Amino acid sequence: MFTLTEVASLNDIQPTYRILKPWWDVFMDYLGLVMLMLAIFAMTMQITKDQVACLPCLEDPDEASGAKPDSFPQQPAQETASAASTGAPVVSTIPYITKDLPDEAVHEIHVTHQHTAVMSDKYANQPAPTGIRTNLDYQQYIFVNQICYHVALPWYSKYFPYLTLIHTIVLMVSSNFWFKYPKTSSKIEHFVSILGRCFESPWTTKALSETACEDSEENKQRLTGTSSVPKQVSLEGKDESTSVTSSTPMLGVKFSADKPIAEVPSSMTILDKKDGEQAKALFEKVRKFRAHVEDSDFIYKLYVAQTIVKTVKFILILSYTSTFMAKINFKHNCEPDIKQLTGYRLFYCTHNMAFMLNKLLISYMALILIYGMACLYSLFWVFRRPLKEYSFEKVREESSFSDIPDVKNDFAFLLHMVDQYDQLYSKRFGVFLSEVSENKLREISLNHEWTFEKLRQLVSRNTQDQQELHLFMISGLPNAVFDLTDLEVLKLELIPEVRFSAKVSQMTSLQELHLCHCPAKVEQTGFAFLRDHLRCLHVKFTDVAEIPTWVYLLRSLRELNLIGNLSSENNKMIGLESMRDLRHLKTLCLKSNLTKMPTNITELSPHLIKLVVHNDGTKLVVLNSLKKMTSLIELELQSCELERIPHAIFSLTNLQELDLKSNNIRTIEEIISFQHIKRLTCLKLWHNKIITIPSSIGQVKSLESLHLSHNKLESLPPALFTLPKLRHLDVGHNSISVLPPDIGLLYNLQHLAINSNKLEVLPKPLFRCTKLKVLCLGYNELQVLPETVGQLVQLTQLELRGNCLDRLPALLGNCRLLRKNGLVVEDHLFDTLPGEVKESISRETNVSFTSGL
Repeated sequence: MFTLTEVASLNDIQPTYRILKPWWDVFMDYLGLVMLMLAIFAMTMQITKDQVACLPCLEDPDEASGAKPDSFPQQPAQETASAASTGAPVVSTIPYITKDLPDEAVHEIHVTHQHTAVMSDKYANQPAPTGIRTNLDYQQYIFVNQICYHVALPWYSKYFPYLTLIHTIVLMVSSNFWFKYPKTSSKIEHFVSILGRCFESPWTTKALSETACEDSEENKQRLTGTSSVPKQVSLEGKDESTSVTSSTPMLGVKFSADKPIAEVPSSMTILDKKDGEQAKALFEKVRKFRAHVEDSDFIYKLYVAQTIVKTVKFILILSYTSTFMAKINFKHNCEPDIKQLTGYRLFYCTHNMAFMLNKLLISYMALILIYGMACLYSLFWVFRRPLKEYSFEKVREESSFSDIPDVKNDFAFLLHMVDQYDQLYSKRFGVFLSEVSENKLREISLNHEWTFEKLRQLVSRNTQDQQELHLFMISGLPNAVFDLTDLEVLKLELIPEVRFSAKVSQMTSLQELHLCHCPAKVEQTGFAFLRDHLRCLHVKFTDVAEIPTWVYLLRSLRELNLIGNLSSENNKMIGLESMRDLRHLKTLCLKSNLTKMPTNITELSPHLIKLVVHNDGTKLVVLNSLKKMTSLIELELQSCELERIPHAIFSLTNLQELDLKSNNIRTIEEIISFQHIKRLTCLKLWHNKIITIPSSIGQVKSLESLHLSHNKLESLPPALFTLPKLRHLDVGHNSISVLPPDIGLLYNLQHLAINSNKLEVLPKPLFRCTKLKVLCLGYNELQVLPETVGQLVQLTQLELRGNCLDRLPALLGNCRLLRKNGLVVEDHLFDTLPGEVKESISRETNVSFTSGL
């Protein structure tokens, strides 16, 4: 037995997929139900009432094969008399074949027959009675009826109800096959589930409500004659009538401010956190479902196939049923092979269910005909227009979600089917296909989560003592950020949707902005503020097209840092946007993979004073454009695979600092040309492959800082120590074994780094450099530190770790400015100092001494 729960669950099948059943499928389902009831009724009647009743016929020898069933043959009188004379019973015209009579009645009938035979002798001379002597009793008639039911009755009269049941089941299965087939049922079930959740989601109602509010606001502005759309700003300085689309502005495309969104009542923008999370999950589910379903049309093909099957089935049923309809008769002739048993060869039979079956068959054919018309209409609908394409044009016109994409294949077909049920479903479903709608939801959830108090807690002080806020991997830019009016540095990293509204003008202290993989859009009012107030901008990107176009219009910008791929296959021609509007730009930093200097950089030549190129190992070949940048004061060409000092640099007469770090420079013979650059004070050639320093370096009298660490130097030329202004010398991480005594000539030397070399002895003239503040001697082979180290009274940092020292000189205590955190030495060596020296070095410091400090 089935439980009530199991039976009740069957009712849930139809409502689940009802939104995918157009009216013709529903109508055919009802027709199938009626046909099923008709088949069951016919089967019930046939099982309980279906039978035949047969009587023997006396056939004419001459017409044995053509006896008419409508006339009973008359038995000759002499045969009746003969039968009476022999004592055989004479049977009345009405045979005793009724099976409802009891045995006592049957016995009385036989007695009556015998009495009739006896009386026939008495009335032999009288006329013979009408009728036929059959010589059959009750059991014989039952036997004859059973044989004739199977022999004389046409097969269609016997099996019509069963065929009706089978056909109806086939049609009903065909109508719902696409809901049960494994390859389609899972997709359909998933689609129906998502569609129902999208229809009932609170976000759908709120998004459509906001659209209505925006439309009302636009109509109001149109009636009052005021427009909220500001004039557009382009790179050419012309006004444009088109607004920026939702995509990120591309290089070479005219910039224009986004159309501001009308303010929505706060009651509409408030969304419960749970509802917001569910709506976010729906956006993700819709996106994944679309990607999974839109690439095939299997559901569409299966629906067309099952519709064709139903149509062919309807034609087949109608064809053969109309042929066999004439076979259902009330009267039939039967010729069973039982003459040796009954003495009769031909029987005349009647089928008592013929009338009812005939009426049921007519009703069934009428239902099949109506069913077939519905099938033909469904085929007409399927092939009338392309169902593998679906457009949300009407929805886009009625709402502000103009970015709802058109869909195709199975996704489009399912939406077409839903439209036959109710078009409101697809309209509300379209909300979850719109990126604008998703962005609005993200913005609402973001503002609800990131409040002003929470952001205030994240503000910190950076090394420049500026108030800094760093936001990382959130969905967008919270509105509360614009309320931090005293914020000076804003760092945004991996935020997919950044929009600077007019409220950014409240951030009067903002001077530095970092956009790390953050596509940023800005409204006109907000852009005007950034243009006049922003001083430093860092943009990190993957492709050059991701750089916001409005960056090149920030006329008050002082420093611009572009970090990303500027030489990809899609950007073979390095075409940074025109920089002529960056009138106050002083510093330009390009961390990329350039093969030549961008030509547009020369537009900055009159006012650019610092240029930094970090090339990430890509060889920078063409540098001729540098010759025009005569205003440069600082130049960095790092990781550019340079093998020599570029000659274009020698034209930069105002250059003061040159950094050629991490190249492949082996020789620096051209260094003599630096004598023409009278203002050069800092030269950094570190992290190269330089073997020797030419004596011509002594000609560069203006040098104050020289960095030659991480090279392959084995010695230092005497000319190096003739630089009178040299204050900073770094030759660490080389292979120098001897420090020349001429080092004592550098009276102005304040910083000497010769760590990680092969020094065994320190020359005594070294300690004549009494202005030394930093002395790095770590990781050499020193065995003794001279007592004269005490002459370096201005020493604040001394590095001795990694040598072979046994003790430290006691005169180290004369270095009054040396403190424990500035002395980098092993613990046991520090303990060799006298107590008063250790106390002197350790005083006035809160930093505990540990190894490595």
